[in-house]
Amino acid sequence: MDLRKIKKLIELVQESGIAELEVRDGDESIRVARALPGAAPGVAAPAALAETVADGGARETDAVGGQVVSAPISGTFYRSPAPGEAPFVREGDAVAPGDVLCIIESMKMMNRIEAELTGTVAEILLENGRAMESGTPLFRIA
Repeated sequence: MDLRKIKKLIELVQESGIAELEVRDGDESIRVARALPGAAPGVAAPAALAETVADGGARETDAVGGQVVSAPISGTFYRSPAPGEAPFVREGDAVAPGDVLCIIESMKMMNRIEAELTGTVAEILLENGRAMESGTPLFRIA
């Protein structure tokens, strides 16, 4: 993809209300995303253009002894319903299907991520407020 086109896409995202833009041209694709100031009060806002971290800042983990819950969508990971409030779950908490594990903010929408199985939260694999991609491991449920 031409560098001029990429710069135009970045300008488009900066000047508009678009949070994320993905363009495919044949075998090439590019995604431009930006952090939205004030989207998560109490969490420091990153620079105007934020490159989504491929691994989302996930810690290395041994998947033995548990089911990994991965992000179904790209966005920003939040452990609690609002800044200053208690997280939905902590390591060691028991969960059942339908229990809310976290929120992923994507395109100004807050998406609740629920447990699909019964177990115990063995490990939280991502830092609060991190940008991540679909498929990023979030929790390990034992």
